[in-house]
Amino acid sequence: MSVAFMTYVCLIVVPYLRYRRAAPGDPHRLEWHFFVPCRDEQAVIGDTVRYLRGTFTHAHVWVIDDDSADGTVDVVRALQGPRHGGDRLLHLVCRKRPNARTGKGAALNSAYRALKNWMGKHADTDRAVIVVVDADGRPAANCLSVCAADHLFGDPTVGAVQVDVRMSNRGTPPPDTGGWRRRFGLAMVRMQDLEFRSAIAAIQMSRGKTGTIAMGGNGQFTRLSALDSIAHGLGPWRGALLEDFELGVHLLTQGWKTGFTVDTHVDQEALYSLRRFLAQRTRWGQGTMQCGRYIRRIFDSQHLSTLGAAEMLYYLAQPWMQLLGTLIYPIPFLLLGYRAATDFSSVWTWFTDGAWLLFTVYGAFGLLPFVIWGPIYRRRCEPAKGFLRSIGYGLAYALYIYTFYITSWRAALRMAQGRNGWTKTRRNKELPSRIVALDH
Repeated sequence: MSVAFMTYVCLIVVPYLRYRRAAPGDPHRLEWHFFVPCRDEQAVIGDTVRYLRGTFTHAHVWVIDDDSADGTVDVVRALQGPRHGGDRLLHLVCRKRPNARTGKGAALNSAYRALKNWMGKHADTDRAVIVVVDADGRPAANCLSVCAADHLFGDPTVGAVQVDVRMSNRGTPPPDTGGWRRRFGLAMVRMQDLEFRSAIAAIQMSRGKTGTIAMGGNGQFTRLSALDSIAHGLGPWRGALLEDFELGVHLLTQGWKTGFTVDTHVDQEALYSLRRFLAQRTRWGQGTMQCGRYIRRIFDSQHLSTLGAAEMLYYLAQPWMQLLGTLIYPIPFLLLGYRAATDFSSVWTWFTDGAWLLFTVYGAFGLLPFVIWGPIYRRRCEPAKGFLRSIGYGLAYALYIYTFYITSWRAALRMAQGRNGWTKTRRNKELPSRIVALDH
């Protein structure tokens, strides 16, 4: 199993390292609409809207307020200008309870319906592209031209494109901390940046071969006609906590192609706090489990190859495999520990007679597929870092991966308890008192 996994890592690493930039396209051939879902985002939304309007001057920005309890709406209305209509490219969609605070997908559906009403019946939906950006997101200035390239939205069969994700606060220590908290916060941010820019990027590139490139919640570009094709009166986004992957499932099984590019990116803030990180990844893990309801849809789809369907089913199986792994992997070590406690001399003889080599090989093949991402990250993303530091990054990443075993159990427990609500992950700039849970 270790050899098979190492082979898989090599297969996705080689195309990632050999990738060369593609020619950009003309962004003016398309119409761009940024969707920014918000709930209690007063701390960041002003800077985000100013960035989007200043950087992409011909694009529309739709802020979706999910019944915020702070001043999010006031900030956006002030930016709209006189009588809230001074900037005609800045739109505000306000949701109110009880219909609000029911998840990110529901908020995006509200903006989708508002956009459809605003455009009218005779709009060119093939030309319009929706860009989902988090309230703290910063798409790179070249993202529209890159996504307009011939192999992406220049191809009318491409329904969605996911861009690379980077952590804007990499190398920036958490504020008002010192000692081990500072070092731990820096390491957490670095691991999230490494994960997205190397491991996830390489996996996405490999999915280009299987035709199963997945969507992410931030930096997600989708053609409006593709959204229309899967809306079916319910809206393109459905009820899963992993609404981005769920959207990709519907697009792929409907026959649309999806694309991925590292030629541009979106910056977002990584989390310094392990507690908030675990809460975020628990939500993602639970969302993956919820998407298990699409197994039959994926298996029966005529638009997916056998290899593509297998890749998607493998992804959906991962949290369940992690649950199983935590039960199975400790068994041999528990048995060995029991034997050593009752007959230490025979165990020691067995170990010194050659069993140590088995442990060495097992440890090497268990660590290498994760440690290797440190040097790869250095080569592709951070060439100024030293080689020994990159090895340290790889070893830290191997430990970081084990958090997913924790979050898989937390997700399964939430599923068993029927807790399927969406919980907002607190921003680094927000005070702890502003965390609001949405468990219904």
